[in-house]
Amino acid sequence: MPLTEGQLLKILPNARPQAGVFITPLNSAMIRYNINTSKRIAAFLAQIGHESGQLQFVRELGNEQYLSKYDTGALAIRLGNTPEADGDGQKYRGRGLIQITGRDNYLQCSLGLFGDDRLVFVPQLLEQPQWAAESAAWFWEQNGLNELADRDQFNSITRRINGGLNGLQDRLQLWARARAVLCQPSV
Repeated sequence: MPLTEGQLLKILPNARPQAGVFITPLNSAMIRYNINTSKRIAAFLAQIGHESGQLQFVRELGNEQYLSKYDTGALAIRLGNTPEADGDGQKYRGRGLIQITGRDNYLQCSLGLFGDDRLVFVPQLLEQPQWAAESAAWFWEQNGLNELADRDQFNSITRRINGGLNGLQDRLQLWARARAVLCQPSV
């Protein structure tokens, strides 16, 4: 069930003009990673809609001070970044429609998408529409989110993506809109 640009704009109305840029990469990524039912697509679009500001951002916003949390300390180490203040917090900031973050996640995503480590050396690839969408769908599949979507476990999906329930109200509103567009019974 390919998603149309019109459906995407009903779900993510602030996506203009990005909807046209992302519709083909999204459809391709969703097919590849079995995000292929109304429930799965609705949950996926709600989550990436929130994470990307309705397809406006494929790179995590934040100044050097904000991104320093990824550069040194416990979070940096957990993400596979070096413990030194060497700028890898900025290098491996969140990218893609679901915000892949940290050297270890870039490496795993790179192995999943390309079979090699190219994202470790060129993390900006995740800012291109095709790889922004593919990385989000890869993450979705790797974290078992299709199964959670099948069971309407939306809060659990949010926790796996975000580590908590940050932005839950926006995510829920996007999910409701996506279900209204995609999950209507056939007449």
